[in-house]
Amino acid sequence: MAKDKPLTGKSSVGEWLKHPVGGPLLRELLAQGGQDEKALAPVRLFPLQRLVQLSKGQFPQAMVDEMVAKVNGGVAPVEDDATDDDAPAEWVERITPGRFAGKTVIVTGAGSGIGRATASRVAREGGKVIAVDVSQPRLDEFAAELAGNDVTVVAGDITNPDSIAAIVAAAGGRVDALANVAGIMDDMTPLHEVSDAVWERVMTVNVTGMFKLTRAVLPLMLEAGSGSIVNVASEAALRGSAAGLAYTTSKHAVVGMTKSTAFMYAGKSIRVNAVAPGGTATNIEASFASELGQERIGALLTTLPPVAMPDQLAASITWLLSDDATNVTGQILASDGGWSVQ
Repeated sequence: MAKDKPLTGKSSVGEWLKHPVGGPLLRELLAQGGQDEKALAPVRLFPLQRLVQLSKGQFPQAMVDEMVAKVNGGVAPVEDDATDDDAPAEWVERITPGRFAGKTVIVTGAGSGIGRATASRVAREGGKVIAVDVSQPRLDEFAAELAGNDVTVVAGDITNPDSIAAIVAAAGGRVDALANVAGIMDDMTPLHEVSDAVWERVMTVNVTGMFKLTRAVLPLMLEAGSGSIVNVASEAALRGSAAGLAYTTSKHAVVGMTKSTAFMYAGKSIRVNAVAPGGTATNIEASFASELGQERIGALLTTLPPVAMPDQLAASITWLLSDDATNVTGQILASDGGWSVQ
């Protein structure tokens, strides 16, 4: 960013931290929440404005406007739309019209985050979407947003047999693709501190629910002679330093389920792959219930690549779901900004 150009909401977090006035303002704000600038390491390349969405209400637009005014002597500068030569390029979603035309796609976790972005993209690319989530209000909001597209919502718990039956029934006897996105985080506890409740809940949602829904859908794909399944794993499926024991174990299990299923059905024209996201702006938040977990994992999280937006993960997932990935099966696609090569 040019030195004589004023800081605005479009300036990166890193530029704000380097600024003699903006840096102290941002650090003071973090300190009020009990954090320091290390917490911003994954989002240093993002415009300050992006934090409004990422913070889920903790950093409202009014606060950005106030900071911009303060750093510019009480007057908010006029922002132009010109691209800063020093700023990182923003990814832009590009819809492929008709890519899912004539296809019925089930997407779990469709009420928010990666699931919502995936269901939205499939619908906007011509597919019939069966959008599944535990929250009816979130599904209603999603359906309203996609009005005019072929979207059927099913509120239910994928660990519940009745909900699974309702999901399959909503598909109307045909499922061309399944995106198993629904999942929950653990509390970053190491093995000697993991409670039975955390272990059972995480394994039930992340592994057993995925297993049961996929088991219910596969007969329809076998009857049709084709199908595509994408399971959402995690960076925690590739390493032991990204989460607590329960979540890490569950996501390693997702990889095992993916590879076994891909092998078993390779001769049936059913492709099965997984996406392993890195840091992503979703409503799944990490909390530390363990000093050891904080000590071992917390410091590593400050070295992450920039946090991705849900629609970036949806781009990876929908590619694997679509016929564009025709010769790809049994793969674990690390969509993590390069975290897995660190």
